[in-house]
Amino acid sequence: MGRLCLEHATRNIIPRFSLKDKVLIANRGEIALRIMEACKDLGLDYVVVYTDADVESEHVQRNLDSGSNTRRAWRISSYTDPNDILAVADHTKCTAIHPGYGFFSEDFRFARRVTVRNRPLTFIGPKWEVVKDLGDKINTKRVANRLGIPTIPGTDGPIYNEMEAEDVANHLLGDQLERNIKKPSILVKAAAGGGGMGIEEVFQIEHFRRVYRQVQNYAKRQFGDGGVLIEQCIRDFNHLEVQLVCSRHGERVHFGTRNCTIQSTGRQKRLEAAPGFDDSCFVYDFNGKEVLDKVVEYSLKLASHVRYDNVGTWEWIVTREGQPYLLEVNTRIQVENDVSARVSYLNNKHPNLIREQIRLALGDHMGYSQEDVDSRGASIEFRIVAEDTHRGFAPWIGTISKFSFPQHDWSTVYSHVPTDRPYVIPSDFDPNLALALVWGDTMAEAKERGRKFLAEVAIEGSNAAGEPIMTNLPYLNENIDRLLTF
Repeated sequence: MGRLCLEHATRNIIPRFSLKDKVLIANRGEIALRIMEACKDLGLDYVVVYTDADVESEHVQRNLDSGSNTRRAWRISSYTDPNDILAVADHTKCTAIHPGYGFFSEDFRFARRVTVRNRPLTFIGPKWEVVKDLGDKINTKRVANRLGIPTIPGTDGPIYNEMEAEDVANHLLGDQLERNIKKPSILVKAAAGGGGMGIEEVFQIEHFRRVYRQVQNYAKRQFGDGGVLIEQCIRDFNHLEVQLVCSRHGERVHFGTRNCTIQSTGRQKRLEAAPGFDDSCFVYDFNGKEVLDKVVEYSLKLASHVRYDNVGTWEWIVTREGQPYLLEVNTRIQVENDVSARVSYLNNKHPNLIREQIRLALGDHMGYSQEDVDSRGASIEFRIVAEDTHRGFAPWIGTISKFSFPQHDWSTVYSHVPTDRPYVIPSDFDPNLALALVWGDTMAEAKERGRKFLAEVAIEGSNAAGEPIMTNLPYLNENIDRLLTF
């Protein structure tokens, strides 16, 4: 459990980077374990960090007693304290740092700091300049628009003038009426906001000025910037992603698309599947393959323009009519990267995208081209979380007493939760327990295997009040048939 399958196609590629490189893994949980295994696979030494809350996590326990004289696990005060992390990197003579996802993974300031300091480290990710440019959604939209890549209709920069804003709003509402869109509306957003903060919906132009002033005042108070964005509100859509792998030598390859539409109320993904559309799941009003090919083409076009140089994900929404719109670019490895890897083959084996991320960041050449990548079959990922899905996905905190997963040649599990001892779920973090992946020759087979897998999972535990553990396993099973549908 929690171990990457090491029989990956890219193991056959001889690395050109120095095996003297040493990686500090600046993250926790299952992603820390996966990075650790990828380092081992590449013959690289590594160090993990942890906080007091995570001392029982597998990424820590496996390294507290490594069976050698080399200490590999170091305690820090916080995963978001750069000084702590860099102090460990210097003390252990690390040459590179892997931020995983979350925390510092898309923080260009951190990426810049580690690469320009007196004792520079390799940031395992894109160049900090690329992280900065693509991390700015407004800038990404402007660049995409210049390249003819479709983005959600609306402004590509903040508006500070009320009359100008009302003209834009009027145009967007009128355009939706002309296209016979049911219940047309627009979103008024704080330009400097994020994470769903400072967003209001407007259905009638008569209400626009009041809402505009409300959002602008909020933006000034919270972010110190009264700029406002205005966009068409799109409701009926699928959330798609394109997985790209790029090198510092101008090489770029895609590993297909995946669908991440099924999410919690907090917009956190719960089920993902690849490829992004499948005719066996739904009768689409468009040619699914053509739309997928188009979003891949657009993604590669933008990656080429900005000279993207590591692993990254291009996020899209596709309307029921088949119109794609670029949402944003995630300049990091994503939780669901293996969903794409399980429908991709190099030399008839699944690639390891975390391994690719590391060796390419260390300057290696790709060693293959798009023609070497074969895409076939289907895969599904389940994010197993301790939560009450009937109460807004509220987190459940307690002690796990039994944690068991089936083993099949068509499934794998990544988890930091131990299987041989009780585990107290830390209240400091989201109660994510495991990622489970299944795959098959068809989406129907992957779904059937997914149901079988979930039925064989055994998780037991209780909270301080003696109440039994709550997980989202029933929710995951109930939503399998919703995959890739509108």
